[in-house]
Amino acid sequence: MTSPVTFKTATRLIRLAYKDAGLLQDGDEPNGEQYAEALTRLNDMVNLWQTQGLKLFLLTDQAVTLVSGQAKYTLKPGGDVNITKPLRVLQAYYRDSTGIRRPLVPLSWDDWTRLSQVTQTGQINSYFVDKQILELDVYFWLVPDTAAATGTVHLILQNQATNFVSLTDDYGFPVEWAMALRWGLADELATGQPSAIMSRCEIKAKAYREALEDWDVEDAPTTFTPDQRVLYAGQAFR
Repeated sequence: MTSPVTFKTATRLIRLAYKDAGLLQDGDEPNGEQYAEALTRLNDMVNLWQTQGLKLFLLTDQAVTLVSGQAKYTLKPGGDVNITKPLRVLQAYYRDSTGIRRPLVPLSWDDWTRLSQVTQTGQINSYFVDKQILELDVYFWLVPDTAAATGTVHLILQNQATNFVSLTDDYGFPVEWAMALRWGLADELATGQPSAIMSRCEIKAKAYREALEDWDVEDAPTTFTPDQRVLYAGQAFR
C-alpha cells in the first residue's frame, strides 16, 4: 500500500527557487540572509495567491451557535466564533434542531442599508458580512428569536492559508501546488538576473500557476438561478 506524498518544507522550496533563478550553483546552499528574504517573499506571494481563484483546500463549514436576540456575530480570535479571521463567507445555510437545512440569502451593503428594520426578530433568511481588518462581522436577518436560536447557522468560509514562520514549516498549500510555488518564488527572486533567466522563470511561473488554477475547481457542475429579488426592484423585467 502506497503512502501519499508528504508536504515539502520551506527550506526545500527556497533552495530550489534560488537555483531556478540562477542564484545558486549545484551543491551550494542559501545563506541566512537569503533564506530570510525568500521566506518573506514567499509569504507575501501566498497571501496574494489565496485571494485569487477558488482554492478549495481553504474552504470549511463553520457552525455558528445562535443566541436569541443577537444579530451580530464576530469571527476572530476571542470573538463569538473563536477562529482566525477568514478571508470571506462564500455561502451560508440554516440547520434547524431536526437537521433540516435551508439556504440563506447573502446581502450586499446596499441590500443591508435598504432594510427598514434590522432589529426585527424571527426565522433567519439572510446574512450580511461586514469585512474589517482584524475580523469579519456577520449579521443575520431576521434577528434570531427563541425558536430560531434552537438551530445553527453554517458558514462556508474561505480561510487564510497558513504563513511560513520557520524554514521547517510545511506548505499551507497541498503538495500539487509545489511546482507553482517553487517557480512563482523563483520569478520573484530573479529580478536583475539576465533576461533569459527572468523570461524562463516568468513563463514557467505563469504556466504552473494557470494549470493549478484551472484544476482547482469543484468536481460537481455549477448551475446558476436568477435572483428573484430583482422582481421587486424598480424597472425590473416582468
